[in-house]
Amino acid sequence: MSQPKNGDTVLLSFVGKLDNGEVFMTFEKDKPFRAILGNSDLPPTLEQEILKMKCGETRKIRVSPDEGYGPRQKELVQTIDNQRLVDSLRPKPGMIVSLKVEKDGVEQKVPATVIAVEESRVTVDYNHPLAGHNLTYDLTLLELEKHGGLQ
Repeated sequence: MSQPKNGDTVLLSFVGKLDNGEVFMTFEKDKPFRAILGNSDLPPTLEQEILKMKCGETRKIRVSPDEGYGPRQKELVQTIDNQRLVDSLRPKPGMIVSLKVEKDGVEQKVPATVIAVEESRVTVDYNHPLAGHNLTYDLTLLELEKHGGLQ
């Protein structure tokens, strides 16, 4: 049985957990995650380990923040004073909202997590929810599709 290479498609089942045991993502055998290796579908550390696996093999793989979603950036936590925003969205802590931001003269919508709401002020976090966390994946390589078909 051959090992995967960049460009191959893999079907994976896995459970992703934080250090505190909280599960952040699950893909079961009956609804696996499909990825093309080398397309940045997965963090580089995961791809490197998958390239060493054979079909049916299971591994526990740990991904540091620098290899995953990056470190948390304090400057991405901002307080917006906008009564109209509060009235229209009725934000609550934990809610994910889509806000318009301007970068390099281009306006785009960006997701942000509401941290606090106080009268007309909303504190939001633009960091990815998994930024700053070590991630552990219990991963099984279910199928490997090479250019010639399933292996």
